[in-house]
Amino acid sequence: MSKRIIVDPITRIEGHLRIEVIVDDNNVITDAYSSSTLWRGIEVIVKNRDPRDVGFMVQRICGVCTFSHYKAGISAVEDALGIQVPFNAEMVRSLMNVSLVLHDHLVHFYHLHGLDWCDITSALKADPKKASELAFKYVDNPIAAGADELKAVQERVKKFASSKQGLGPFANGYWGHKTYRFSPEQNLIVLSHYLKALEIQRVMAQLMAIFGAKQPHPQSLTVGGVTCVVDILDPTRLGDWLTKYKECADFVNRGYYADIVMAAEVYKNEPSVLKGCGVRNFLCHAEIPINRKETLYSTGIVRNGDISKLYDLNEELITEEATHSWYKNNQPLHPYDGETEANYTGFVDADTIGPDGKPIHTKALDIKGKYSWIKSPRYEGDAMEVGPLAAMVVGLAAKNPRITQIVNQFLKDTGLPVEALFSTLGRTAARALECKLSANYGIEAFNSLVENLKTGDQSTCAPYKIDNNKEYKGRYIGNVPRGTLSHWIRIKDGVVSNYQCVVPSTWNAGPKDSKEQMGPYEFSLIGTKVEDITQPLEIIRTIHSFDPCIACSVHLMDTKGNEIGQYKLDPIAMNLKC
Repeated sequence: MSKRIIVDPITRIEGHLRIEVIVDDNNVITDAYSSSTLWRGIEVIVKNRDPRDVGFMVQRICGVCTFSHYKAGISAVEDALGIQVPFNAEMVRSLMNVSLVLHDHLVHFYHLHGLDWCDITSALKADPKKASELAFKYVDNPIAAGADELKAVQERVKKFASSKQGLGPFANGYWGHKTYRFSPEQNLIVLSHYLKALEIQRVMAQLMAIFGAKQPHPQSLTVGGVTCVVDILDPTRLGDWLTKYKECADFVNRGYYADIVMAAEVYKNEPSVLKGCGVRNFLCHAEIPINRKETLYSTGIVRNGDISKLYDLNEELITEEATHSWYKNNQPLHPYDGETEANYTGFVDADTIGPDGKPIHTKALDIKGKYSWIKSPRYEGDAMEVGPLAAMVVGLAAKNPRITQIVNQFLKDTGLPVEALFSTLGRTAARALECKLSANYGIEAFNSLVENLKTGDQSTCAPYKIDNNKEYKGRYIGNVPRGTLSHWIRIKDGVVSNYQCVVPSTWNAGPKDSKEQMGPYEFSLIGTKVEDITQPLEIIRTIHSFDPCIACSVHLMDTKGNEIGQYKLDPIAMNLKC
């Protein structure tokens, strides 16, 4: 008899996400449903605003990738007004983008996703000397992996375990789960890097703040260019960025990449991580210019996992529909014509399996109706995966030289075939490879900026004007840490008349469409066997591999499934009162 399992909330992500799955008698997932249960409504809030303010407002969509939405909001207005940003400004934006990629991916793997692969309690049993010797297997000069360092890490965490607060930040994990594969020594190496990454991510945040003024929510972008003129022209500030960049890149190559190679070796025979890629259509868009001709990422579509063919991207074929989303208009609409009118229909009563594995009757998603605040984006009617795996796959198909070199080196270092990329393991590895892309080649944007400054060109912002008697439309489409992001704007009477964001986690986390076609999250879980339904690590590990970013929110829940309360806000009224 099939059983319904609810994982809510899925933690260690940005915002709130609920996953419900149906498993058969062998605990194999036969159906899945992805739901965002809280709504921010930013697209409605920016309507009737001065378009020059949009970037500052939409960056509040997320508390992690704030620069991504900030740049998208600014760039969409620039596209609408036909503004050509000065080269200096473009390169500075690239440096900020590089900083974001380094910071975002490092934090995601170690502090949000790494504990799905690393068993902390096992690390406490490791031999530090053996662990130190083992670290040299994966990199010539390992970082934070000396026997004395590893012993200190082990003792530090043991103090946590013996104190009143228990394991502290490592409490409540599914430690000892059957699908963990690292040896005690390997777990200790990753644990050491987890703690070291706490230090490095601070440096990465400072990297963003050098030209962004602060992190998160930088403030140096403006429609037409950037405002950090003094920083750009100060050799000390340029040198500071370069020094910190090298420190961060060093950790990526000697720590992060080495851990992913180690994970690939150990987990390559673990069934639960060799699945996780049901949707084999991939979308990526060029991003991070490094000179006047090249970008780190490539644009294109790959279908059915066939990297021998690259299809051109036609933006007119992008739509969003709301058949299973809590909005009124169910029709597939192009983002320029998108609508954001709420239609919340709530949950339904259902029989499910509780946290203790026993049957309970509780509120659950209305899987036959509307069940998520996320819409369902489609390209030519098809679901698409976006994100680091898409970036690597499209890059290979496009014969992007930098991406091809990095991916081929990884496959050589691990002995894995290309097919292994199409999995939870491959997606996790692709995130590290994308981080390595910035670590190895982001310096080219820095060099381009310096060389251009040497010519005497100090321009940082382009002039423009908004004619209130004209109507404009424009978009930003590019690639950010979680995948392809696009913002679409219409301007009328000098203010925003419509605004739509199609974000990476919308592409990946969206519910079924009118054809009952699953999105990447849902399809990624089909066929996965859950060893213990009271500890659904396989579900969490697969979903975390996408690095979910559901809109920032605060959520309360009752472990018995009781309703705490419902809150309805009128964004139109809020907008008028602001």
